[in-house]
Amino acid sequence: MALTIFSIMIVLLLLGFPMMIPLIVGAFVGFFSLFGGMSQLETMIQQIMAGIRPASLIAVPMFIFAADIMTRGQSANRLIDLVMAFVGHLKGGLAVSTAAACTMFGAVSGSTQATVVAIGSPLRPRMQKAGYKDSFILALIVNSSDIAFLIPPSIGMIIYGVVSNTSIAELFIAGIGPGLLILVLFSFYSWLYAVRHQVPTEPKTSWPERMAAARKALWPLGFPAIIIGGIYGGIFSPTEAAAACVLYALILEVIVFKELDLAGVYDTAKSTGLITAVVFILVGVGAAFSWVISFAQIPQQILGGIGVDEMGQIGVLFVISIAFFIGCMFVDPIVVILVMVPIFAPVVNSVGLDPVLVGTIVTLQVAIGSATPPFGCDIFTAIAVFKRPYFEVIRGTPPFIFILLSVAVALIFFPQIALFLRDLAFAK
Repeated sequence: MALTIFSIMIVLLLLGFPMMIPLIVGAFVGFFSLFGGMSQLETMIQQIMAGIRPASLIAVPMFIFAADIMTRGQSANRLIDLVMAFVGHLKGGLAVSTAAACTMFGAVSGSTQATVVAIGSPLRPRMQKAGYKDSFILALIVNSSDIAFLIPPSIGMIIYGVVSNTSIAELFIAGIGPGLLILVLFSFYSWLYAVRHQVPTEPKTSWPERMAAARKALWPLGFPAIIIGGIYGGIFSPTEAAAACVLYALILEVIVFKELDLAGVYDTAKSTGLITAVVFILVGVGAAFSWVISFAQIPQQILGGIGVDEMGQIGVLFVISIAFFIGCMFVDPIVVILVMVPIFAPVVNSVGLDPVLVGTIVTLQVAIGSATPPFGCDIFTAIAVFKRPYFEVIRGTPPFIFILLSVAVALIFFPQIALFLRDLAFAK
């Protein structure tokens, strides 16, 4: 049955159907193979509804809405100006500023694709003018957006937390360490690139200009303060933090910056509604698909076939990393999380792995895969936004992919990179 289900899904994908169609068909083929008729169809519907029932999922459309508001407003530009004021004059400073701005906007939006649009659009022309090759610029933007998947709020971590029943608050704080490590390594590579290609430096800003940029960025910097401070200060839950972010974004862009009017907010809400509908269809059908393959004991058959039960913790983490990395090279990250997390859950529990560590590694691999050829979703976002051909977008990605994979390996051998802050914040 497993071979039939996955063969049908692959054929539908190759025929160009959107990902929700192969998932729906795969789930129903598996269901009818197990129960052989329509009499138990209501069970399938119940599983779909159960997939979108967790209250934690309310945070997803809220963070998407907040990110859309900020992308249309001034928040992204103010964060860019802040970073440029302090590091723009260094060797490779413009590239470092791009990576840092992606990190900061990730701490505001939680979306890799929103980060590509909000940070890439204004900074790409400036980097081109400064003498950077476009292949390097595009690769830097696409891969630096991965940091948004790790720095809270992370939509990927929310989905993982719901599927695996893991604390979203713990996942959020565990992503900070790896995210900052990636920023440091990207900054170092950007410096090496600038030195090797003799990229000229930007003019140094004065301290009064830096202070002015800092004052302008104070409002946007309130977002991570609300999310991190509010959650870990015990003021509200991750879901309530998402609602607070939407309110704060509306106050900022409508009242303070006066960048959006009511018509703009309405258009933004419609865009968010369309994205949310797609996400929730995927989540609901993904939950039903996971229930079907679990009921049929397909995970046990797959993992038993590769002997993962005999591996230790490090071996299991490597298998998980490879599986999620390859999966996200071809399929939407949310779908990969929904389908594969239940497959690996029994093994994760049996070998005694920390689910927060596993969630951090899964999120990182999902982020890497989403920026990796052939079908990483961030690649196609960059193609649409920057109107550049596919091969030009991916030409400069190998060094960044190598850095990201190195961080993933480091997480496996040195889990405290992720767990140190978690253990501090949630000391028993």
